[in-house]
Amino acid sequence: MKSEHNTRKNVVSFIPNGEFYYKKAVQALNRDQEGKAHKYLKRAVELSPDDSLILLQYAILELEAGQLDHALDLLKKANEIDPNEPEILLFLAEASAQAGFTDDAKYYAEEYLRLDEMGEYAEEAIDIIEFATSMEESGFSLQPVEREVAYLQEKARKYMETGELDEAITILEGIIADHPDVWPAYNNLSLAYFYKGDAEQARALLYQVLKGNYGNLFALCNLTVMAYYEKDDSEVEELKSLLVKLCPYSFEQRYKLGATLALIGCYKEAYHWLHSMKVQGFQGDSGFYFWLSHASYFTGHEEEARETWDELITIDPEKKGFEPWLINNVLEDEEAIENNRNFIIEKLESGYSSERLLGLFLLGKSPYQQEIVGHPSIINVDEYTTIEKLFLAYALDQDFLGDGERIKVFLKAIEVAELLYKEFKPLKLHDTFIFQMWFVLFERAWEKEYPFKNPKALAAATEYMYKSSRTKDITKKEIAKYYGISSQTLTKYVNELIQYLPLFDQ
Repeated sequence: MKSEHNTRKNVVSFIPNGEFYYKKAVQALNRDQEGKAHKYLKRAVELSPDDSLILLQYAILELEAGQLDHALDLLKKANEIDPNEPEILLFLAEASAQAGFTDDAKYYAEEYLRLDEMGEYAEEAIDIIEFATSMEESGFSLQPVEREVAYLQEKARKYMETGELDEAITILEGIIADHPDVWPAYNNLSLAYFYKGDAEQARALLYQVLKGNYGNLFALCNLTVMAYYEKDDSEVEELKSLLVKLCPYSFEQRYKLGATLALIGCYKEAYHWLHSMKVQGFQGDSGFYFWLSHASYFTGHEEEARETWDELITIDPEKKGFEPWLINNVLEDEEAIENNRNFIIEKLESGYSSERLLGLFLLGKSPYQQEIVGHPSIINVDEYTTIEKLFLAYALDQDFLGDGERIKVFLKAIEVAELLYKEFKPLKLHDTFIFQMWFVLFERAWEKEYPFKNPKALAAATEYMYKSSRTKDITKKEIAKYYGISSQTLTKYVNELIQYLPLFDQ
């Protein structure tokens, strides 16, 4: 019989390193599995951050995926590690040319030819040099300082997109310290502070921009967005009167103005600017198609709205469900609580968790869902309880993975709210009281691990308890009949739920 000691001697421990994942990435690429290759190379770089070859291959994949700024970061790091590797220099030249950094592109291409004049990519290097030279002669080449500022601003923008606001703030404050007249840096820094919840600092920066660069379109638009989110209707109206008079020329300014006007409901003016960009061949990001579709629909250009929405969904499938014509169906009843943005925000910001649950439930029914979720301070997931996070996920129509018992129980409880909503929608203010009652009951029952086995009976019991407390004319028989259950079943669930009313607290 082998001893434990001898058995252990035959075991070879295996710890994957960067080279291991690099080889797996190469195999995946050979099989046209780019998704897997990307995952393996990302892991390879994490394990071997100083391997210039791995950095180069990851950068090439990022270039092909359109992640230009990240590819440049990877290539620059690879070049620092191995400054005399011709292939790294060639791809640095190519990426720099794509980013508009023609001086850099020319430099790296010349360095490539110096090291490997007859190399595999010599022709490409010569083409890049000729392209950079032509750009310089036409006056389109950025100066070194402009190039560095543009690169840093793009880097800060990427940090903001991923929620790394402190990193973005550090970069933008550095730009302003070195270049106090770069107004775009102030505007972006203002947004970073606003997303962090510091509206006062955000506004101070925008006022500084307008003081030094009167009429700055981006500052005016950002102030309008902040006023809109902060529900300052008088300031929105004041700024709107300025915005509708502006006549921007560049695509960047037209996009900013059009999107801002669409956000605050000035669809006619928004359509004018966004449609003009489309006519001139502009191909934008998902935000451009989102706002153009809305502006088109609400100005009577329904066919264009639907065509634009189809383009959006090919870029960003997650926008499905936010079609302007779906929103319009809800907006037809202007008094519906689902359309009352302020009411929903008030509930989401309530100090009572049961009211926040109501707010999260209504968020899933509201045409203002995307706007509210996008606000930097209304929803703070980090401070949410587990059940609030579940409600938020449900409101955003996210999939619930796994089949855990608590998830099943949660979904049954949600079904109760949906049954009540089906009966009372669209909601008026007085209809919300039964939902407030249900969420109080739900929260207390959830804490006691109540199973919520029969959603129909629970919805019936909630409705009976609510209505019977307000009128003597309601009977168990009619409530039970509506929900397709017996009066005995209704009585059973009324008795189960009633113990969770606050008046029964000891």
